[in-house]
Amino acid sequence: MDWADRIGRRLRLRDVHILLAVAESGSMAGAGKKLSISQPVVSKAIADLEHALKVRLLERKRSGVEVTDYGRALLSSGLAAFDELRRGVQEIEFLSDPTSGEVRVGATEPMTVGLLPTAIDNVCRRHDRLIVDVVQANSTPALHQGLRERTVDAILGRIPAAPVGDDLRVEVLFEDPSLIVAAAHSSWAKRKRMSLTELADAQWVLPRFGTPARDLIASWFHLHGFKPTRAAVTCDSIQLQNALIASGRFVSILPLSMLHFGAKRLAMKALDIKEAPPTGPVGIVTLKNRAPAPVTRLFLEAIRDAAQPLTMATPRGRVGKTER
Repeated sequence: MDWADRIGRRLRLRDVHILLAVAESGSMAGAGKKLSISQPVVSKAIADLEHALKVRLLERKRSGVEVTDYGRALLSSGLAAFDELRRGVQEIEFLSDPTSGEVRVGATEPMTVGLLPTAIDNVCRRHDRLIVDVVQANSTPALHQGLRERTVDAILGRIPAAPVGDDLRVEVLFEDPSLIVAAAHSSWAKRKRMSLTELADAQWVLPRFGTPARDLIASWFHLHGFKPTRAAVTCDSIQLQNALIASGRFVSILPLSMLHFGAKRLAMKALDIKEAPPTGPVGIVTLKNRAPAPVTRLFLEAIRDAAQPLTMATPRGRVGKTER
């Protein structure tokens, strides 16, 4: 196929953008409303694309439209093309004004309470026009699709034990032990070194069943033959955990990184437990074969700098291949 003669002059990014809007809204009318254009304009753009490519991109049904395999292939490439253009514009903006730009970061809640605010504060002090868009989820894998769809530029969180996929790059920053914590003014915080069994009757606040955090804690409890009398509260919210811990009546398990950056602000203390705490690596996940924009590189360096006190002896790149 001669690209210049048969497709290059007729395949327009605007038409691909319209196709993406149709796929997202599920109908021609919905796409027209979303893009503030008429339905005939939408229909013509799709017809032009199908004529240029000689394949059907959409199946018309009574309930709306459905993207064909051909359409999905074009949209996949189209997303990458739009992303490259976006990064090119970002680079131009950054070169013209290094204090500005936008970076989109996916993060788990412990990171948004601990390490991430420190990194954001540090970089925004030097680049006061920088915009940071944070997308939060309960686990790192829940954010992976955002990388693949290019709705986030990087992910910060605990690295899962299972492989993340050949299309993703992992950079380990540090090992992050999970510590048993209580309010700094509580009776638990005043006690010297104790065993897990001494906490059997405590009121525990634990992650919900089926979450990676709860699985990690359950494995640790099982390893030491420990079973708390009851979990007074189960939840996915770190903020709720912190509020309950602050009352002085509850104990919970939180990552060291969160206490390192916020123990004084949160008024809590890690209890001195004989049993070694469960630990797991925290790091940055990015998409392979996608060079980060200058503003993204700048922000990732801010994360690495903020993480330095927690790096301990953990070699970067222990999980997957690390590329700076």
